Amino acid sequence: MKRWSAMAKTFTRIGKDIVMSVKEGGSDPNNNSRLRAVIQNAKAANMPKENVERAIKKASDKNTGDFKEVLFEGYAPHGIAVLVETATDNNNRTVANIRSYFNKLNGSLGTTGSVEFMFDHSCNFRINPNDHEVDEIELEFIDYGVEEVFKDEDGIVLYAPFEYYGIIQKELEKRNFEILSSDFERIPQVIKRLSIDKQKEVLQLIEKIEDDEDVQNVYHSMEIKN
Repeated sequence: MKRWSAMAKTFTRIGKDIVMSVKEGGSDPNNNSRLRAVIQNAKAANMPKENVERAIKKASDKNTGDFKEVLFEGYAPHGIAVLVETATDNNNRTVANIRSYFNKLNGSLGTTGSVEFMFDHSCNFRINPNDHEVDEIELEFIDYGVEEVFKDEDGIVLYAPFEYYGIIQKELEKRNFEILSSDFERIPQVIKRLSIDKQKEVLQLIEKIEDDEDVQNVYHSMEIKN
């Protein structure tokens, strides 16, 4: 059940990304680079093709409302910095919900800019490793902002600062690299260690926030220990 819940959450998040992409740049992925990226992510997440097509069609309807991206900043118990990315069609509801989670679970919702500076905003691309070498890609893409390249079981991953996303996507497509997926991350500059008991308190808040339908991603500065 937990696995299905996580999958449903992922599909919901991608569905919102599709709506925002279509509203921003139209329903034709050939002319909308953001939509192309979201479709790649949907495929990587095993989202059924008909779900993607349905979401694009729905987003193209003028009666379909848009989602606004809103970032929340605060602290979990024991001084753990938390960033919450949301996509909402009702900002008042989202603000009230996020504030209530922090208040009820011994955290504190902060003001804009209170913790965002503690995280590096980065982008990443996973490409098909066929006929490509990590060292070769690193050398070729360093001038396009790529700072790190490594290989894992699912492909070759490129990391760069957030602002280089469009430049890298354009260059990968120009060179006919197969982009399997792409994403954005907020990586904490400093990780804080807590005891297992204190860690559980923080995770309780994070899991509560993640369960909210308006929440896309949650980032924090705590080291996870098993």
